[in-house]
Amino acid sequence: MTDAPRRHSPAAERNAAPILVQLQRLLPARGVLLEIASGTGQHAAHCSAGLPGWRWLPSDFDASALPSIAAWCANLPQVAAPVQLDVLQPHWPGVPAVVDAIYCANMLHIAPWACCGGLMRGAARHLGAAGLLITYGPYLEDEVPTAPSNLAFDADLRARDPAWGLRRLADVAQQAALAGLALRERVPMPANNLLLVWGRPAPA
Repeated sequence: MTDAPRRHSPAAERNAAPILVQLQRLLPARGVLLEIASGTGQHAAHCSAGLPGWRWLPSDFDASALPSIAAWCANLPQVAAPVQLDVLQPHWPGVPAVVDAIYCANMLHIAPWACCGGLMRGAARHLGAAGLLITYGPYLEDEVPTAPSNLAFDADLRARDPAWGLRRLADVAQQAALAGLALRERVPMPANNLLLVWGRPAPA
């Protein structure tokens, strides 16, 4: 058996462990989790192994990423076969009607801005009443100085594609609110990233 289909991201390798710690803290013992923008598949492999009570459903917009995801997760029976998913579509084929959590890392800044609204609307459609949307990556915050590395990263992204770039947390929260979701928790992470937890607002 060859590892040839496996793609490798050094950043995904570095941040998988601290992300898993937060997922283990936030999530109950079992459930069904949809991962959006699974990329190489490294997060699916590492995090699903650390959440043995969870059924992990990986996906990616890029069909060419699916073989790598499948290769990383080949020996993990709790991980489903990856599916192609476009968050902008009003229906997400292959996704259960209700899931307990949605996890999306490092997508919002390397996708057109419209994808943020698509992600939020899809999460509102598919999350159970107590379900969580967990996003991870770098963000711009109005009251928090932006790290020089993140400013450089933002400039590089916009030079590569004008539709890309770091997103203002306030703008993301506005899209979430339009879909009926609210920010529950902001968790600072290594390398100037944030893990954000979204869910339905608590009853008044």
